[in-house]
Amino acid sequence: MKRTLVALAALCALSPVFAQTSAPASASAPAAQAAASAPGASKREARVEERIADLHSSLKITPQQEDQWSKFADVMRDNGRTMADLYRQRIAQRETMSALDDMKQYEQITQANADGTKRLVEAFEPLYASLSPEQKKLADTSFRDEHGKSKRTHAHRRPHAAGADAASATKP
Repeated sequence: MKRTLVALAALCALSPVFAQTSAPASASAPAAQAAASAPGASKREARVEERIADLHSSLKITPQQEDQWSKFADVMRDNGRTMADLYRQRIAQRETMSALDDMKQYEQITQANADGTKRLVEAFEPLYASLSPEQKKLADTSFRDEHGKSKRTHAHRRPHAAGADAASATKP
């Protein structure tokens, strides 16, 4: 189980779609609303929802596990929205950022990944404990397979490339 949680944490650190933090105060409300309603935002939300549905089905979540599942899925959604917001801000400010601003923003994104991963693990742990042995095997395989796929995907990516869409393309 510890190995699975470590793999989950490592995967989430590589998958910014699942990280979470507060959006910076400097983001204006109208700009944030416009960005959230953009077609890209809908695609990212759809990918998160698709992954949640796929996991729910593949793990064979029972009615008794729905409460723990809902908490886990909500963290996935929150993490996805938060990282999408952070990457949209980064893209919007890219041309005017100083090197120091760039490093600070990277720090914020990295911290968001760490915070989101922690919350994701905290939400997953009680769910994993409630799984039957068969479901745990399914979870172990699913996360291990996705981790390997995510690692291969990231191996050929340039640093700081592509922004929010690329960042949200990987799955847990």
